[in-house]
Amino acid sequence: MPAAAPRHPGLTQTYGERSEQPNLPPLATYLLRLIHLKRTNLCVSADVNTTTDLLRLAEEVGEHICVLKTHADIIDDFGDKTIRGLNEVARRKKFLIFEDRKFGDIGSTLQQQYTRGPLAIVKWAPIVNAALFPGPAIITALAEAAQRAISAHNTSVSTDISASPVASLVDSGRDDESVDDDDDDDDDNDDEDDNNEKEEEGPGRMTHEDRKGRKQSVVSVSTTISTKTEAISPQPHALRPSLSREATEESSEEEDEDDLAAQLAELGPPPYFRSLLLLAQMSSVGNLMGPEYTAACVHHARQNKDFVMGFIAQQSLNQQVGDNFITMTPGVQLAAGDGDGLGQQYNTPAKVVGENGADVIIVGRGVLKAEDRRKAAALYRRQGWEAYLQRLRSGRQGGR
Repeated sequence: MPAAAPRHPGLTQTYGERSEQPNLPPLATYLLRLIHLKRTNLCVSADVNTTTDLLRLAEEVGEHICVLKTHADIIDDFGDKTIRGLNEVARRKKFLIFEDRKFGDIGSTLQQQYTRGPLAIVKWAPIVNAALFPGPAIITALAEAAQRAISAHNTSVSTDISASPVASLVDSGRDDESVDDDDDDDDDNDDEDDNNEKEEEGPGRMTHEDRKGRKQSVVSVSTTISTKTEAISPQPHALRPSLSREATEESSEEEDEDDLAAQLAELGPPPYFRSLLLLAQMSSVGNLMGPEYTAACVHHARQNKDFVMGFIAQQSLNQQVGDNFITMTPGVQLAAGDGDGLGQQYNTPAKVVGENGADVIIVGRGVLKAEDRRKAAALYRRQGWEAYLQRLRSGRQGGR
């Protein structure tokens, strides 16, 4: 296992304080503030095989997590129902979705893996991860694909075609005049997020007059171009009152739930952006991600701060002044152990967060195999948060 990370100023800053730092991707800002307000640094790994099991797990643990990690390719019946259900629970329970795809191919292939096929990951997963083995072009390829998806989301075009007899034409016999159909109602095409809408309407007339004097028809074609501009939520000025809470206060059963709900409502939904985690270190025995590879991940993350939000790693990789990457660490259980017989090694929240400086603990079987998964998630949440608070206390005492 790697040695504990050297002390970095970020290790003694709260999640809220770190969210105020410049040059963060919008999703990183959002996630840090969500963690601060919800008081949880827990990510649960949803290694289940059906949509029903996935949505049930999300319901059970959602209130205790900041991120849900998915493996869409092991869901036997993955489809639109899965996506709609998962997004609905995420909005209601306030957590982000991280698809653990571990991209690792040439740029053109991984762009298609990201945006197309039955998974179409870019449409529903704000966070994905990738290994750097193919080279740094993997970052720019994913970033370009994400930007195209965002642009497509923010611009939509719809066309309505309607036809109806026009009595005035028949009565007047004036078949050489066009008639505007002003009765079209475009309300159904409105998007609640639209900030800007332009309509181009032009009745294109197609008439038919048969020998029996059949009524003429006018076909009206209406095209609506809708453009949405997504706010980079949350806005700093709106969140500072909420972030002024002392992060070192212990959560308690008596905490005002209405107050927390109001603060989370103030935070709002996540911005429609996409971010990348680089797979910099692994917890499995004998993995080949040595120090040179890890250093390359950090170097290229610094070159792509607008898209790379952090790392999957065993310790914080923030080293230089200005580094503010989010580290998520898998292989966490309540008691350290040798592993599962398949190469996985386990560490405790105190080790991962308190000593190694990670920001988010990723827990799989410790929650999935529990008799009461909601209760297990609450326990991991408390231990992960206490490890964070202890890290803050130790750092601030050491700085005196």
